[in-house]
Amino acid sequence: MRVALTFDAEHPDRPGCAPGVAGAMVDVLEERGVRATFFMQGRWVEAYPETARRIVQAGHLIGNHSHYHARMPLLSEAGLAADIAEAERVITELGANPRPWFRCPWGDGWSDPALLELLTRMGYRHVGWDVLPRDWEGSQAEIEDAVVDGVLNRDGESVVILHAWPEPTLRALPAIIERLEWAGTTFVAIDELAHVPAAGEP
Repeated sequence: MRVALTFDAEHPDRPGCAPGVAGAMVDVLEERGVRATFFMQGRWVEAYPETARRIVQAGHLIGNHSHYHARMPLLSEAGLAADIAEAERVITELGANPRPWFRCPWGDGWSDPALLELLTRMGYRHVGWDVLPRDWEGSQAEIEDAVVDGVLNRDGESVVILHAWPEPTLRALPAIIERLEWAGTTFVAIDELAHVPAAGEP
């Protein structure tokens, strides 16, 4: 089994999110020798440039997660293009190229033909997921079990969507890696997968 752990690095939209969680996640991944994929929101990069740069320097794959984290279908074509390009600009300044990987905030717009066409013109493709543990609202144990069970109930490859700010996700991460490694899983970034899912609905 090949599993891609992906993290949406964005400003938290829930209370009780302590600072430093994303950096601590990078520590865990480094200690376990896991290369992951981070979809970075442009404004988050501007707010936490040192953490963002550390993620890049650690060798993780970087994708574009928009600049303002707005629901993509609400924007005009010009607004979409400007939002995606601005995120690309700040990510590129870190020394990373986010193309061709893009993830819509909340997955909203992944099936919109006009949006997908615009992404294609800008050199991107939408990246969805196979396993959705809803880590923005779950406990440590719930997140851990949802990821492990979700992966083990599938055959072949899986893309797991997590977020870089919930503390329960950070606490669950070591056990997720340990349990999946024990089950024979190989961790990869999405550029190492044979098939990358486009769907992103909850």
